[in-house]
This record gives sequence, C-alpha cells and structure tokens, in this order.
Amino acid sequence: MPEVNDQDISGVYIIDKPEGFTSHDVVAQVRRILDTRQVGHFGTLDPFATGLLPVSAGKATRFAQFYLKSRKAYVGTIRFGFATDTYDATGTPASDAAPCPIEANVINSLFTELTGRIQQTPPPFSAKRVDGKRAYDLARQQKPVVLEPVEVEIYALELLGIDGECVRFAVECSGGTYVRSLAHDLGKRLGCGAHLAELRRTGVAEFSEAQLVTLDKLAAAAQEGNVASCRVPMEALLPDCPDLVVHGREEQSIRHGHQFQLARVARPGRGGAASANVPKILKVMNADRRLIAIARHVVGAVYHPDVGLV
Repeated sequence: MPEVNDQDISGVYIIDKPEGFTSHDVVAQVRRILDTRQVGHFGTLDPFATGLLPVSAGKATRFAQFYLKSRKAYVGTIRFGFATDTYDATGTPASDAAPCPIEANVINSLFTELTGRIQQTPPPFSAKRVDGKRAYDLARQQKPVVLEPVEVEIYALELLGIDGECVRFAVECSGGTYVRSLAHDLGKRLGCGAHLAELRRTGVAEFSEAQLVTLDKLAAAAQEGNVASCRVPMEALLPDCPDLVVHGREEQSIRHGHQFQLARVARPGRGGAASANVPKILKVMNADRRLIAIARHVVGAVYHPDVGLV
C-alpha cells in the first residue's frame, strides 16, 4: 500500500458503519487502512445500528471537542408488543408478548408529546457510569442499575409508516439522546412494551448521507493513494464558524500559540464588521486558505489559538 503521510490523511471520513461493528471496530479498521494511530470518532453508534459515523484522522482528531453535543438524525423501526432488557432487538425479552393494535393517530399524538425538551432515562445497557462502573457491566452481572433522567431535546419525530406491530419513524435529536430509550418509553405509554428493532443514523452535525464512504471504498482509495477523495478536509469543518484570514507576522504569532486582538488582524471572512454577538470560536486561515488554528474568545477582542493545526 502506498505510504500515507499525515498531511494526506487529516480530515473526517464519513463512514457507513456496518451492522455488528462497534464504533471502536470502525476506528481500528480506519487505523489499519490509513496506517496511523491518530484516529477517533465523533459520537458512538450502537453495534446493531448502521449508518453515519464521522471518523477523524490526523490533526482532525483535535476537533472532537466541538462535536460532542452535535445534533443527530436517524431513521428506524420500533416493534411494539414486548420490551427487552437492552431496549433493542439484541436483548432478552423483558415482558411477555402482548397484542398491541397500532393506530397512526395514537402514534402521532405520542410523537408530539415526546417532541421538545424531555427528561429521558438512559438504558441500563449503556456506557453511563454508576458509582464509577459502566452501567452495562452492572447490567450484564444482573445487578441493579439506577440511572438518573437527563434532559435531551427531540427536534422532530415523524411517523413514516406502520406495518403490523412495527412503526417506521425518523427523528432528529440532541447529542446524548438514546433512541432506544425513546422506543422503550413509547411502549410504556401504550402499555404493551416496545423495543428498537432497527436503527440507521443519517446525520451528525453538518455531515449527511451524501458523504458516506464504506470501509471497502476507503481501503481501495488508500491502495490507490487517493484517500483525499474520501475525506472532508479540515477547512470544511465547523461550517457555521467564522473564518479569520491572517498574514505575515500575525500568522507566525498565532502559529506559536500567542493571543491576539481581532482589531489587529483581518476581519472574519463572514459577517463583515464586528457586532455585539462576538463569535466564541474562529477558524484561523492563512493567505492560502489553509486552516492553521481554532481560536477561542477570551475577553473583549482577545482570542487565544487553543487548537493549533500546524
């Protein structure tokens, strides 16, 4: 395989995660394909789920902090009639099967109730910590797992179709939302139990299915020395963040990690003159429009280049 250097690989690869793979499995595969240890991901996806998993490589791994709470989108299927201990199809039935007539108007009403800011209890089989231990470790040992509800936001929840006891849906939600818990809670509200039968992630932050790359395609591109065709470059990340173009001594100062005042360098590339809404972060570009740093607002017009990319 041709040698792949850091400059070639830095960026985000929107991997189409196969069913049965953990997010860590995907990271391990990408490490092997790109021949680098510097690989991470933006948001875990359950093994039984498929779809969009943004995987960062090279210097782009430093962007993970900006995507921790990103908006996510999914399509999936909820099966009504019985619950499972994992809240999905991989678990053991936790209730006896019961007939559960499904009516569109009832489902739409429940979807409306669950839209907006809600309190949601994570599943027992989750990575949440209980007294320093992972909840799923306790659950596997059949020990009691008590998790506190957390606030999440459901931006949109849409009924796509009904087939017997199965409901097809689409959801957009905040980071930290468990779609498995959403399915479980719907079953409780209908009084017949439910679990998540299928799940596919279709969006994370600005990333979409149009950018999906399979592991096989990435491997073939690496074999051809053309991984650039599969990646989102760092300059395209955080598209809503203003750009700041710097030159000469200002560029060198920022490259060395020095604070700077916005008035002393070029104006942000978007938005024109400074306004009362001071950007919390800036993407700092050099004259060649290459990203050299992410700068965080300190006070007034002062910014600090927290994330150096040189």
